[in-house]
Amino acid sequence: MPKNKGKGGKNRKRGKNEADDEKRELVFKEDGQEYAQVLRMLGNGRCEAMCIDGTKRLCHIRGKMHKKVWIAAGDIVLVGLRDYQDDKADVILKYMPDEARLLKAYGELPESTRLNEGIAGGLDEEDDGNGDDYVEFEDEDIDKI
Repeated sequence: MPKNKGKGGKNRKRGKNEADDEKRELVFKEDGQEYAQVLRMLGNGRCEAMCIDGTKRLCHIRGKMHKKVWIAAGDIVLVGLRDYQDDKADVILKYMPDEARLLKAYGELPESTRLNEGIAGGLDEEDDGNGDDYVEFEDEDIDKI
């Protein structure tokens, strides 16, 4: 039987993400970087994201973030652009919802960007404002029942 050489098992690795709750300094984009909103997760550490410059890119989640920082559709991320492949990028940082709101307030993200609603949060386009989501019954209808 082989001797255990590690420091622990699955539960030890699971409990490492404790110090991520405190406030961190807001990171702005530099040259060679762009803000993006995740459209969908593809698996295998990849996602499809719409960058703020209007380009849809296939993004690779870097190993430091993989299985530690969970990224979902609709999240705002900072991606590093590749100078040799324009249609691919690397996810550098995931912004928390309050950080994404601050970026929008500072004018870094355009006003048309929809935050913390995900891709399926498009209820505003369908709603025509009538408010007819309920059924009205007359008094005669209730008496018949």
